[in-house]
Amino acid sequence: MTTYVYGIAHASHPSLPLDADGIGEPPYPVRTLQVEDLVAIVSDAPDDLRPKRRDLLAHQDVLAKAGEGGVVLPMRFGNLAPNDEAVAAVLAEHAAHYLQRLQQLDGMAEYNIKASHQEEAVLRLVMAQNDDIRTLVEETRQAGGGSQEEKLELGEMVAAAIQALEDHDAARLQQELEPAAAAVSVGQQSTGWLANLSFLVERDKVDRFLAAVDKVRQEYPHLELRVHGPLPPYSFVQPPT
Repeated sequence: MTTYVYGIAHASHPSLPLDADGIGEPPYPVRTLQVEDLVAIVSDAPDDLRPKRRDLLAHQDVLAKAGEGGVVLPMRFGNLAPNDEAVAAVLAEHAAHYLQRLQQLDGMAEYNIKASHQEEAVLRLVMAQNDDIRTLVEETRQAGGGSQEEKLELGEMVAAAIQALEDHDAARLQQELEPAAAAVSVGQQSTGWLANLSFLVERDKVDRFLAAVDKVRQEYPHLELRVHGPLPPYSFVQPPT
């Protein structure tokens, strides 16, 4: 049967989640595969694995329980191998890499921050910072709303100014928070977010990092920040080459 891989840990890890429910319905039991100094946290996998809510939560729960006792290299949802022997072969082949990453990520957690603009606040800010936009708004107002061409021009100017501000704020956010973290990973952009950043933070310095986030909130009130963490360090596992 196909083997599902949740994560990789050191063989001396004190609390692997062997009592946790794995993916599947009914849940497959979680087990470990040891190859010298490494263990893979695994279970069997259903043939029709899909990112269903129950399985996504089970994946997260296994990693959360494992992370309570020590560092784990988390795999993202859906990491499959043909069988246990294939997993063991990967552990043996890349043992040095995985042991190094376990050492480097020990005592670390990931915090993901997604940033967006508060629309009304940003429009006010754009108006306050851009003389050309204010002038055109006043001219169209005095002209009873202006022509269609003038409206299009105004819309394009506002859109360009907002895009420039998004680029500026994304760079500034990273610049402000990076000194409080051990590393940063820039995530994929998607509609609705001007920044998607993951920070690797030492667990004993989390308060310092969150204080830096609060400072950004105070200094940039037009930014909306969503903070997710502490998380397993998904963004910093780095696959072997």
